[in-house]
Amino acid sequence: MPNFALPFTVETDASDKGIRAVLLQNDHPIAFLSRALGPHHQGLSTYEKESLAIMLAVEHWRPYLQHAEFCIRTDHRSLSFLSDQRLSTPWQQKAVTKLLGLCYRIVYKKGTENGTADALSHVSDSSLVTLSALSVCIPEWMQEIIDGYQLVPDACSNVQALCINNAALPQFTLKNGILYFQDRIWIGQNSSVQQKILANLHTAAIGGHSGIQVTYQRIKQLFAWPGLRADVVRFVQSCDICQRAKSEHVRYPGFLQPLPVPDQYWQVVSLDFIEGLPRSASFNCILVVVDKFSKYAHFVALAHPFTALEVAESYVQNIHRLHGLPQVIISDRDRIFTSTLWTTLFRLEGSQLKMSYHLQTDGQTERVNQCLETFLRCFVHACPSKCSRWLALAEYWYNTSFHSSLGTTPFEVLYGHKPRYFGLTAAAACPTSDLATWLTERDHMLSLIREHLQRAQLRMKSQADAKRSEREFAVRDWVYMKLLPFVQQSVDSH
Repeated sequence: MPNFALPFTVETDASDKGIRAVLLQNDHPIAFLSRALGPHHQGLSTYEKESLAIMLAVEHWRPYLQHAEFCIRTDHRSLSFLSDQRLSTPWQQKAVTKLLGLCYRIVYKKGTENGTADALSHVSDSSLVTLSALSVCIPEWMQEIIDGYQLVPDACSNVQALCINNAALPQFTLKNGILYFQDRIWIGQNSSVQQKILANLHTAAIGGHSGIQVTYQRIKQLFAWPGLRADVVRFVQSCDICQRAKSEHVRYPGFLQPLPVPDQYWQVVSLDFIEGLPRSASFNCILVVVDKFSKYAHFVALAHPFTALEVAESYVQNIHRLHGLPQVIISDRDRIFTSTLWTTLFRLEGSQLKMSYHLQTDGQTERVNQCLETFLRCFVHACPSKCSRWLALAEYWYNTSFHSSLGTTPFEVLYGHKPRYFGLTAAAACPTSDLATWLTERDHMLSLIREHLQRAQLRMKSQADAKRSEREFAVRDWVYMKLLPFVQQSVDSH
C-alpha cells in the first residue's frame, strides 16, 4: 500500500511498440502502467514517445502525485531539461501542460539502470512466433448452444446417446458437439439463444422485420426447437418497431383482376416508382422492377425529376445486363411515358425489333413498394438521408423472403439454391449427376412454379373478392379519392 508520507517516484520508458511506467516508493514498485502504441504513435520520434510516456503516467497516477513533490526518471537525457527548454514543439507544450500545478523533478537515468520500466516496454524478438492458419467463421453463440445442452436433460441425454452410438437416434446427428435435428441445428430449451436467433432473423437487416410466416420460414431453414412457430408468433406480434412502422391493410373496392402467369423468368416485368423520399446521396426516388414469374425484385435509386431516357439508361445498366429485355412492361404510368420508355430501351439495345406494349396494372409492385417502404422505415427512420445505402440490403432481404405464392423464395426460384445466412448453408437436395437431368428438373420446376402461381392467384382472388364489392361509376359521378398515405401539400399536380 502507498504511504503518502513518503515521496513517490515515476520511472518511464518507451519503445517502438509501446510505453511503460512504474510508480515506486523507496525503490519498491507500487503500480505498473503499460500501453501499446497504435500505427499513428509508432511513427513518432523517440523524444515524443518518451514525452507521451511521462504524460500518460502523470495523468494516470495524478491522485498520488498532486499532494507533494515527486521524481520522474527517464532514460532520455534531453527530457531532464524540459523545464528549462524553450517550448517550440507541440509535444513540449503538451507535456508542460500536463505537469502544470504539480511539484516534480525530472531526473535522467541510464537505460541499463532503468530495468523495471525498460523490461516492460521491450519484447524479445525471439519470443515472437508467426503462425499461418486457415480462418473459419464460427459464431460465438455456437458455444452457448453447446453449453445449453447441459441445462436441458433431454438434450444432454441425446448428446450422450449419440456419442456412444451415432445411429441411436434416427432424426438426430452430432457434429462437432452440435446436435442436429433433420439437418437443422437443435437449440432445445435454451431461451437466451432462441431470443438471439429471433432478434437476428427478424429485427436485423437480413430479417427486415418480416411477418410471422416469412420469419418462421427463415428460421426453420437453419434451426429447430420445441414450440418454434409459437415463439415466432409471440416475438413478431410483440415487436415494437413492426407495430409502429408497418402500415395497415384496408379493404379495397372492386374485384381482383389478376394478370396471366408468364412462362419464363423476366418475360413480364412490372415497373413502378417510389417518390417523395428524403434526399439521400443526391437520390430521392426509387425505381422498383419486379419479375412477374419469379417475384425477384431490383431496387434502383433515381433522382427526381427524371426523364424516360434516364429511366431507360438505369434499366439497361442495372436490369438489362442481368436479365435482358422483357416482352411486357406493366406500369401504372401514362401510356405515352410507357411507350417512350419501351422505344428507348430497344434503341439502346441496338435492336430493330418492334413489339407492342401492354398498359396494365396489378397489385404486385404496389405490395413490393409497401414492403420496401416498411423496411426503410424500420431501419432508417432516425436517419432518412442514408436510405440509399440500405437499398442493397433491402433487395437481398426481399428476394430471400419466403413467398407463399411460390412455395419458396424468389432467390431460390431464380438461382436454384437457398441463400446463406451467417456462413451456414440450409439443407438442400443432392446435386444432379449430369446436365440433361438438371435441365429436365429445371423444366419441371418451372411448370410447378406456374401451377403454384396460378393456384395462388385463384386463392387470392377468392379471398379478396369475398371481402370486396363490385362498384360501378358513370361519367360525371362524384366520388371520394384516397390520397397518398403521407402528408400531402397539394393535389393540383395529381
